[in-house]
Amino acid sequence: MSSPLRAGAEMTPDEPSASGGESPADGPSDGTGPGEGTVGRLGSVFWASLGISAVFVAWAVLFTENLNTVTTASLNWVTGTFGWSYLVVTLAILVFLVFLAFSPAGDIRLGKDTDRPEFSTLTWFSMILSAVMGIGLVSYGVAEPISHLAAPAHGVAEPNTPAAAVRALQYSYFDWGLHAWAIFAIFGLAIAYSTHRKGRRALVSQLFVPLLGDRVNGPIGKAIDVLAVFATLFGTTTSLGLGALQVNNGLGTLFGIPVNSVTQVLIIAAVTAVFTLSAVTGVSKGIKFLSQGSSLLAVALFVFMLVVGPAVFIANLYIESVGQWATDFFRMSLQGTAFGGLEWMQVWTYFMMAWWVSWGAFVGVFLARISRGRTIRGFIVGVLVVPSVVFFTWFTVFGGTAIHLDLFEGGDIAEQTSADINSAFFATLDHFPLAGITSAVAILLVVMFFVSGADANTYVLSMMTSEGSLTPRRSVLILWGILTGVTAVALMLAGGLDALQNTVIVTSLPFLVIIAGLAVSFWKELGADRKEKIDVAR
Repeated sequence: MSSPLRAGAEMTPDEPSASGGESPADGPSDGTGPGEGTVGRLGSVFWASLGISAVFVAWAVLFTENLNTVTTASLNWVTGTFGWSYLVVTLAILVFLVFLAFSPAGDIRLGKDTDRPEFSTLTWFSMILSAVMGIGLVSYGVAEPISHLAAPAHGVAEPNTPAAAVRALQYSYFDWGLHAWAIFAIFGLAIAYSTHRKGRRALVSQLFVPLLGDRVNGPIGKAIDVLAVFATLFGTTTSLGLGALQVNNGLGTLFGIPVNSVTQVLIIAAVTAVFTLSAVTGVSKGIKFLSQGSSLLAVALFVFMLVVGPAVFIANLYIESVGQWATDFFRMSLQGTAFGGLEWMQVWTYFMMAWWVSWGAFVGVFLARISRGRTIRGFIVGVLVVPSVVFFTWFTVFGGTAIHLDLFEGGDIAEQTSADINSAFFATLDHFPLAGITSAVAILLVVMFFVSGADANTYVLSMMTSEGSLTPRRSVLILWGILTGVTAVALMLAGGLDALQNTVIVTSLPFLVIIAGLAVSFWKELGADRKEKIDVAR
């Protein structure tokens, strides 16, 4: 995945200019373009981000019990007081994107008016899926639906019943569907417009020029960028932790390797060394192979399960679950905790939304990089619809298979998942032929997603702390690679999955405010550019 991000380093217009053609498309007009001498300098964003991250790691290592106490209390306060904001903001962004796609602004290109897409539509879809499908497909493809079967959300059905099976997939679709991709889409859209059409640097602060003007280059802009770094760091460490847990469980299933913190730390250390080396040496061909190979392996595993699993049951469950999801869409989108259910929301919906928020900047940079020349309408439809359908289908095939095993074949996958959520995927594979091979493929998938995703995250962290430089220093790449791994290890030792979930929810809340402001800023810029175009036409 690093190659699409870094190949050619093409994140800005080739020839920023103030003359010729439509002015909004022809380069920076705000003095924040990429040609300024400050690009690549290690300024206050770098040192502030590094300092805060180092303090957090020291806190986790030296005062572990205090960290757990504080993060747990913060989690309860944040979700109890502001949990509703995750629901409202993500739904508002989704509605805004749909409106934008069908408005006249949908015809605007992400770049100059003469630019055309660099990649074919099919290739573009493949690259989008390789960016984010990753570890979550294996970590939660079975675990979430089977957990909801045993403990339905908000008490909407009796546990372990056909009604619970439908609801299980309905809520899995909600957590991994349109709302998640709306967060990525608004980031990618704003960054693509800002860099390709306006000629600004690929920094989150630069997206606020329409609202803040030159103040984005001052303390306010620096604070925005530090928040972006912090959110991205904890989103990455959460993925690293989940990946380590999955790999450890898979190795335990295949080879009897102990499932414990020592093994997980060793896994994180090994993967950190690999993705840091990749980021430093720029071995883009190797990571590109990993990204493409992981997609092929995922398709192969999907087809295998579709063939050996209960295909007719899966098809019927898919249709009914999608219908239930569509019927209850707005109710789910705004269902909070006024009458209880906070603990369930913390484990599932709030955690998932916080995780997506923390990944917003990284995925936004990636989507912007591969989407130059596309129209706003094409970008929105492609990013919202195609990945959602793929995720729905994956969760239905693997989660639906596990549900069928438990309801009709005397399986105990829900019980195993309750004991260890990271065992769900491998427990399902054990019920079918070639379990050893498919488990090995699943482990390989996780490692591939692990390395390629963390490599690209390291690059984005380095870029954001180097004034938006597309060629960060090697020392900065190494530093962020190591710090990402160390932070993941510290949180794993501090409390495993619970510590990862608590931290990502608490640290993502300020960034949720940034996302809301970003959408307002983007709308304001579109309006100003449209007005300028009308004035020029007169």
